[in-house]
Amino acid sequence: MKQQDIAVIGLAVMGRSLALNMADHGFAVAAYNRSYAVSEQMAKNHPHPHIHIYKELKDCVAALKKPRKVMLMVKAGKAVDMVIEQLVDLLEEGDIILDGGNSFFEDTIRREQALRKNGLHYFGVGVSGGEEGARFGPSIMPGGNKQAYDKIRPILETIAAKASDGKPCCTYIGENGAGHYVKMVHNGIEYADMQLISEAYLQLKYIGGYTNTEIAKIFKEWNAGELESFLIRITADIFLASDDRSSQDLLDVIADSAAQKGTGRWTSIEALKQGVDVSMITASCNARVMSNLLAQRHQAQILYPDRKPLQRKNDAFVETVRQALYAGKILAYAQGFALLAHASSQYDWQLALGEIAAIFRAGCIIQARFLNDIQQAFTKENPASHLLFDPFFAKQLQTHQQALRDMVAMSITQGLAIPAMANAVSYLDMFRSSHSGANLIQAQRDYFGAHTFERCDMSGSFHHEWRRDHE
Repeated sequence: MKQQDIAVIGLAVMGRSLALNMADHGFAVAAYNRSYAVSEQMAKNHPHPHIHIYKELKDCVAALKKPRKVMLMVKAGKAVDMVIEQLVDLLEEGDIILDGGNSFFEDTIRREQALRKNGLHYFGVGVSGGEEGARFGPSIMPGGNKQAYDKIRPILETIAAKASDGKPCCTYIGENGAGHYVKMVHNGIEYADMQLISEAYLQLKYIGGYTNTEIAKIFKEWNAGELESFLIRITADIFLASDDRSSQDLLDVIADSAAQKGTGRWTSIEALKQGVDVSMITASCNARVMSNLLAQRHQAQILYPDRKPLQRKNDAFVETVRQALYAGKILAYAQGFALLAHASSQYDWQLALGEIAAIFRAGCIIQARFLNDIQQAFTKENPASHLLFDPFFAKQLQTHQQALRDMVAMSITQGLAIPAMANAVSYLDMFRSSHSGANLIQAQRDYFGAHTFERCDMSGSFHHEWRRDHE
């Protein structure tokens, strides 16, 4: 048997799909799972001439070409460390471990530093696109040693999704934890994007009075324009699904609560640590938290009943919702890329924001037409320091912000929960504010804690004896 190009460790849905993707592109894959029964099931259900399963990890590793490349597709956390511990004794200097799970970027930094001492290269590889993406072409975000990237580039860039211009949705991101950090922020943007879409749905259904079938038609029309994206497309399909256990639309029998795996929450926490506002992402995480309080929400609804909704079923209303959603999406992506820019400086990753936008154009969950515009904004000769300063996006937001304000005001008046859109307006207004009230907060802090304050007319820190003024 010839030597294998790469090993995939962990053959659950994502690992199996990536292994098959690699095999389809002619790479010889050594496959291993802690439970051999899982490996056998994969071989039975998905036989492939380029995939060879192994019962023992040592045999799997021994079958690899040098430098050996091992991709971990196991659950993030302790399981990753346990597999690494087993691999260290089986690998040699120059070999490469790739972690394709949703590991926390600080864990990736720690592992990369530890394995570097053993002469091993460790890559944190963000993989987005779910099962279908992994199987037929995901967006891939590898972070690790730049020179070692050339050893894995042929595999990763070959199996990645291809954008409309034919370029692979995979590029070297940066050192150590950069790839997993970018994947974390991708997922944070994804949370905000999904929440915005759900709020537009609520507005169309409960203020506009549209049926699910009518909303499906609206979303299909939106997907033909500037809102074109993976999430808009699949959402249109969702509205048309019928329940096979009742006569209702499937959406209407799905419980009104949503889970989260933690990457959006990580984005929010890291943004707070770094001092970057990603309030739309935070609001979207909180919306999922609140959605799970089903019993309390039912109790609260009795105390604070819904208002009778307005019926604004007309083309002008639909267009206002569309523009509001587009403005909200611009602001959500602007927050995410602002966090990436800050992290790039803080961790010395030198992130190429334009290239990151480019690899989001296909394969991943947040793929959208306007990522081409984001790519162009960040690859100009003198790119703006923030997406909202880019002339294209400034014009779009100037044109669409009134619709966002109108829908937020209308929704709040009607008692409709729209936390992402509401935070979008607040973010924009804080971003453009000439007076934010922070001067009063400085004064309050100095009054009760002698924390000092800065002045507009001279440099330095100052303290005032506030109580003396009232004695």
